[in-house]
Amino acid sequence: MDRSDPIKAKWIARGDGYRPRTRHLDDQGRPIYTNRLFLESSPYLLQHAHNPVEWYPWGDDAFEAARRLDRPVLLSVGYSTCHWCHVMEGESFEDEAIARYINDHYLAVKVDREERPDVDAVYMSAVQAISGRGGWPMTVWLTPEREPFFGGTYFPARDGDRGSSVGFLTLLKKIRQAWDQRRDQVVQSAGELSTVVRQMLVPADGGALPTGSAAARAVAAAKDRFDARYGGIAGAPKFPSSLPLRLLLRHYRRMADREARDMAVLTLEKMAAGGMNDQVGGGFHRYSTDRQWLVPHFEKMLCDNALLVPAYIEGWQVTANERFRQTACATLDYVGREMTAAEGAFFSATDADTLAPSGQPEEGYYFTWTRDELEAVLGPGDAAIAATVYGVTAGGNYEGRNVLHWAHRLDAAANGLKMPLGDLAAAIRRINALLYQQRQKRPAPLRDEKILAAWNGLMISAFARAGFACDNPDYILRAAKAADFILANLVAGGRLARSHKDGAAGGGGYLEDYAFFTAGLLDLFSVTADIRWLDQALALDRVLADRFEDREKGGFFMTADDHEMMIARAKPCFDGALPSGNAVALNNLLRLYDLTLDPSYHQRAKKGLTAFSAVLETEASALAEMAAVADDFLHPPPQFIAVLPSTADGVSFGARLRRAFLPGSLVMLATPSQVARLSGQTAVLAGKTALGGGAAVYVCRQGACEAPITAVDALQRRLMAVAG
Repeated sequence: MDRSDPIKAKWIARGDGYRPRTRHLDDQGRPIYTNRLFLESSPYLLQHAHNPVEWYPWGDDAFEAARRLDRPVLLSVGYSTCHWCHVMEGESFEDEAIARYINDHYLAVKVDREERPDVDAVYMSAVQAISGRGGWPMTVWLTPEREPFFGGTYFPARDGDRGSSVGFLTLLKKIRQAWDQRRDQVVQSAGELSTVVRQMLVPADGGALPTGSAAARAVAAAKDRFDARYGGIAGAPKFPSSLPLRLLLRHYRRMADREARDMAVLTLEKMAAGGMNDQVGGGFHRYSTDRQWLVPHFEKMLCDNALLVPAYIEGWQVTANERFRQTACATLDYVGREMTAAEGAFFSATDADTLAPSGQPEEGYYFTWTRDELEAVLGPGDAAIAATVYGVTAGGNYEGRNVLHWAHRLDAAANGLKMPLGDLAAAIRRINALLYQQRQKRPAPLRDEKILAAWNGLMISAFARAGFACDNPDYILRAAKAADFILANLVAGGRLARSHKDGAAGGGGYLEDYAFFTAGLLDLFSVTADIRWLDQALALDRVLADRFEDREKGGFFMTADDHEMMIARAKPCFDGALPSGNAVALNNLLRLYDLTLDPSYHQRAKKGLTAFSAVLETEASALAEMAAVADDFLHPPPQFIAVLPSTADGVSFGARLRRAFLPGSLVMLATPSQVARLSGQTAVLAGKTALGGGAAVYVCRQGACEAPITAVDALQRRLMAVAG
């Protein structure tokens, strides 16, 4: 192989366990092709390092080469656990004829969307403007000046494949022909599309605070699209993030809207019972391919699970449905067991595809079962129980195999099996343990072990919040250990990096990294009363203020002021699979104000909400997280500061506060000595004391406090007040 010196050096250092991901191998099992991606650390880019396509990573070198060669750029964006990215790789990027055409006529650039969300945001906007939809793999054609002129998502390799009239190879030829023969039109189109992208990525200025109806409009839009039978948004596929579950619950809390509550509860029930929830190992898959939440797309993402845990904890607080608490805990236990590095931080994702006995990768094989497999593992008796509870049939519900799901409620299954409810619950625990043990013997899905600051921030929040609500110190310790790793390994010179892989931090942090990690630190401070977490949150907010904040108009840009310049500097406000970075950052400002009573935080939040008020008025359904922040700004929730001595009385007060659903509220439980230590640094704690040696709960709004509550019954009555 013809390799440059850096590639030779890395090849020598690759280690004996290195397995090239390609079908193009020589007689000794070595890859025939190696491209520049071999020098990268991203698991996704490394998956493509031995394609016959001569890939470049994103960077100036690629676009300078495109200008020198006078070629258009083929940009391919995906991520390591993306099933259809793997499909397009196998069909097109591993195809030597297609690769040869790309190499001769294009400059090919591959991007990991999880490491470069800025690149993804810009060109996803272009694809959405062209086709009205987006997704991954994302395929975009650019000029050497980085302006997009055509794009889409997955393309079958050749005409007629998968029912397509025009395949990827034909499209490559047609676009190259247009570049050669109608260059002026292509360049003009690219300029016009780039203008549209800039308009999409930077919302129109507001001019006034949003009205108090944004949350109500978002809820109303959700009601219009709700699937009253299975929960979630009507139709398929179904994503948990498509329905703003936590906004529905908080709307119920503020407005006594029972319909909103019932929508959230039904959705939480159906998701927990469906195949999208890994019934054996815990944790949720990416999305459901059908309306019933039955057959998932089998990849698991850290971010999805991090966001679902607080939703289930809040659902439990609202309903006292123990299944919701168990689902949240099973999800966190899965993350602790399978998605946590030895140092405490959290890995990013696992793949949908695994090796089947045939030796070929099959989506979902690892997670699915036949009736015969159940009997071999469990024996006839427990296999019959599992088949009844989990809906297992001889024909299966997914390609001849079975995705396990709750076919009946536990009480109905117990009646049908003529078993006491407690005995059935014990049997299911035994069955799950045996199936999990057997499943561990199968080839495991590929795990993307890069550590993302933003996603770790979300999971730190999930562990901290669940640890507080469930009074589980181990969860809080896990959150703290992950936060310590991020602070030690991804913060340098006060700046936060985006990712960590192979012992090194990579790339400057984005708005979502700062916002989500800061939120995690604030959650840790709230549940531990350890001032170092607040100090770190304040320090990161100062970086946001200096480097990301739009000082003129309010809100935050996606990238720092010294980041690589793109064709647009995005100012994100729309929720997607993740809440918008601006919504979380503005909520952090409100939380910092509640803690410090420093009016500058409140003023910055006000300015940011004003900046987004126009889009909140017209598109509230796409800004559910921002609508909730606006609601908290306009109707500040109460803060509950509990000064609790280590007595049975204090434990009783704490139990009531842990179980209470108090969206947007600061809830702190602290001993008298902790309060005395913190009151000089945290204004909200100033003057708070235990009364007569007993527990006291202070209910405050923006520094104004009600008379302290010293009786558990009085606290319970206060917590029952729907409007807070």
